Amino acid sequence: MRQLQALRLMMDGRSVFLTGPPGAGKTYVLNEFIRSAKRRGKNVAVTASTGIAATHIGGTTIHSWSGLGILDVLSEYDLARLASRPVLVKRYNATGILVIDEISMLHGHRLDMVDALAQRIRQSSAPFGGMQVVLVGDLFQLPPISRSREVADFAHLSQAWAALDPVICYLTEQHRVSAGDTLLDLLGAMRSGEVNELHELALQERLQVQPPTDMAVTRLYSHNVDVDTINQTHLDALIAEQKIYTMFSTGAQPKREQLTKSVLAPQELILKKGAEVMFVANNFAAGYVNGTRGTVIDFDGLVPIVVTAGGREVRVEPHSWKLEEDGRIRAEVTQLPLRLAWAITIHKSQGMSLDAAEIDLSRSFSPGMGYVALSRVRSMDGIYLKGVNQMALSMHPLIFEYDRELRELSEELAETTADYTEDMEHDGVQGALDEVIFKRLRMWRADRAATDKIPPYMIAHDTMLKELAARRPQSKQALLAVKGMGANKFEKYGAELLAILVQE
Repeated sequence: MRQLQALRLMMDGRSVFLTGPPGAGKTYVLNEFIRSAKRRGKNVAVTASTGIAATHIGGTTIHSWSGLGILDVLSEYDLARLASRPVLVKRYNATGILVIDEISMLHGHRLDMVDALAQRIRQSSAPFGGMQVVLVGDLFQLPPISRSREVADFAHLSQAWAALDPVICYLTEQHRVSAGDTLLDLLGAMRSGEVNELHELALQERLQVQPPTDMAVTRLYSHNVDVDTINQTHLDALIAEQKIYTMFSTGAQPKREQLTKSVLAPQELILKKGAEVMFVANNFAAGYVNGTRGTVIDFDGLVPIVVTAGGREVRVEPHSWKLEEDGRIRAEVTQLPLRLAWAITIHKSQGMSLDAAEIDLSRSFSPGMGYVALSRVRSMDGIYLKGVNQMALSMHPLIFEYDRELRELSEELAETTADYTEDMEHDGVQGALDEVIFKRLRMWRADRAATDKIPPYMIAHDTMLKELAARRPQSKQALLAVKGMGANKFEKYGAELLAILVQE
């Protein structure tokens, strides 16, 4: 399927699974869709399964957005508790489109949890409470991390996915890797299970090439212990005073342990001037998000000064993570939102796009691990291999057959789908002010103001009435999506407004 065909289906309001190999343009299509949808006045929640992936699309994690946090099980008590939180009620009802990027890394049971909470809050039995859902990712990427040896809990095998039944938009054009590059051929062979001796020879050749010393090369490893060793070695090599930061925690021990395991910040962090680091929390005001890379350039007392890869200077203050239940903080941990980042695990690299990487696949232990690491790089010339094993070239067997099915469904749909054009940008826009409705709304506001003996502006400003007259929301969810219409205001005026707005 072409990019513009996928964009057409998404702009038509269809819930879709946007997929395809690395470099096919998934992120480009997603960004174009978000831009166009917002221009139509749609409220788009942009999320991803991991913090690093979220940084690439300017969003947040689905765990944070949904309000589920680190919950692994959604009990009826949890469901009722979360559904009563005003901030979540406002967020879910105001959202018309939910985007979840890097869906391959999201557990199926978590997708079910988001679906269940959305249905409860939006008071609708439709999948995800009636929101348009855009799932994005490549199922050949790494599966969700599982602590057991059971079958991977893939998102596409969940009940929520089945109920949503998303349209398949399988992009087939290639935009990242240059035509003729052996890396493109290798990745295609891995997806089809047809890796041969020529592909293995190409990788063997990259084992002989040393990474350049005049540029920063990201190091990708399969195991945390390797990453920790490399980071410690580089830290020790820095001739500078070290600063030690110890995590502070409060709460009952089981809750503290649960929270500590879910936080990416280390319990003990040692920094020096010149250390390469990665932020592990979001602080938009300070200029960083989870996954932002940088270098420690100085200290102001105990406060590290970090220059990000984008050139922004950040004073890094301690960050607190909280575990809340029933409106009470059950546990809290505080630490600098940093970890060393000369090397990172392949899992954490998912979603990155690199010019060059030093990759060690000699201890690959999961299908798709080599595929993820290799596909982070734009060309074979940017790959510097330290080792490779047979597991590195294997892919998850359950995905091959499903991938063929996805391709076929997408190809059939592409035969009857036209491209999206800029001229269509305004076709479905509810932007023309309905003067008749606007006058009725102003008359209603005047009557209510007189009855309640309050100024008209306390009921609604003209800007809100104009938006109502332009968008003509026809349901509670659509009405709550209008700026200025909170849950309390809906409780007071919602029924009356809908009586004016809903026309036969």
